[in-house]
Amino acid sequence: MAGRSTRGMNGSNGSRTAPARAAALADLLHYECSTLLELFRKKENFTEDVTDRRLVSVPPPSSQLDTRDKLWRIHSALLQCQKLLEKAVAKEEKELGGGKKGEYENKRKLVKERLPLLILSTGELLKAAEGTTSLTPSVEGLEVDVPTGLLDLKLWVYQVYKEVNYWSKTAANTLKDLPSVIVKEGARTTRARNRRSTRR
Repeated sequence: MAGRSTRGMNGSNGSRTAPARAAALADLLHYECSTLLELFRKKENFTEDVTDRRLVSVPPPSSQLDTRDKLWRIHSALLQCQKLLEKAVAKEEKELGGGKKGEYENKRKLVKERLPLLILSTGELLKAAEGTTSLTPSVEGLEVDVPTGLLDLKLWVYQVYKEVNYWSKTAANTLKDLPSVIVKEGARTTRARNRRSTRR
């Protein structure tokens, strides 16, 4: 009895802390990316609303989405953000870089390093929620159209940063709502398995 109780408590604590850790990481990434956006606007003398077009494509949010679908949505969006960010940084360094490294370049490097950590965390949560890796989203074959004109390139890079900023905030908000849901769904799954075992 004590052994079963301890295992159940450990499982619940794990379910509660994993989304919380991922949410904290998303909050940190959102903070860093907000700073990056501000530095880029200052560097290029852009206004905050200079561009606002979606580069990431995922199904729209819905109250009907279950835990797995919510995780799939943000994980897919973050994977797309990573591919866009890698392309943006490489293109910016080639076409616009070459100067000394300053606060902007350091912050950009930090954002680029933090994003994969959040993707790893949401990926682990997704696997835990669906019990399989077969439905894990992929960006293989995703085409990234990069503008060629100097101003258009700067606007595109800025929009990429805005996407990372938006989806890190969305991820944080989504993950903060998940812990109790994961525990309840895990409990239902356990009860269902126990009933099947009892019938046998």
